[in-house]
Formats: sequence, C-alpha cells, structure tokens
Amino acid sequence: MFDGLDIFQLATARARHAAARQAVVAQNIANADTPGYRARDITDFADALRRLEVQGGDPRGDLGIRTFDVDAPASPNGNTVSLELEMVRGVEAQRDHDRAIRVYDSALNILRSSLGRR
Repeated sequence: MFDGLDIFQLATARARHAAARQAVVAQNIANADTPGYRARDITDFADALRRLEVQGGDPRGDLGIRTFDVDAPASPNGNTVSLELEMVRGVEAQRDHDRAIRVYDSALNILRSSLGRR
C-alpha cells in the first residue's frame, strides 16, 4: 500500500547507492598493495537517479550505478589507491547511508502520526 510513496523509494535507493559505494571503497582498500591496481569509485547518487529517470526506470530496481577509474597519481608499482582518500569516501558513504535511514525513519513516523499510531 505505501511502497509506492516516492519518499520511501528515494530513501531506499539512496541507502542502496551508499552500500554500493562502501563496497567499492572496501575493494579499493583491500587492493591497496596490489601492483597495477586502479582505484575505482561510482557515479554519485544524483547522476544515477537522473539517468534512471531519463530511462524511465524504477528506483526499487537496478539503479544503473556505474564504476569508473579514479584519476589519481600512481605509486611506483602502478597502484592508484590512496588510503586517505578511501577513508574519506568511506565516511561519505556512511553519512549518505545514515541520512537515507533518517529520512526513511522520519517519513515513517509522519505516516504513523497521520494514522494516529505511535
């Protein structure tokens, strides 16, 4: 009944995007010492959502998240992972996920209040 509300779909999509970014960050960190490894990142949420709207997709389905190589200087062994940048990206992903959960929770509380339930 309420699964069609845009606020819940967007909050869910945002949380899934943050989880995908966190997975890419974890993969980068795991390969920080791998010679020739190229650090990766994913398109930001606004771009993924815009592309989804153009294609007429559903935020509950595939978000169309794309990964790309990060343009960063390489170390002598050809690795482009910067642990400092990955830590920042990890914190950004955590904040995005927390924000999505807070939006979802707030919308749910508003819905409960409007129905007279607490």
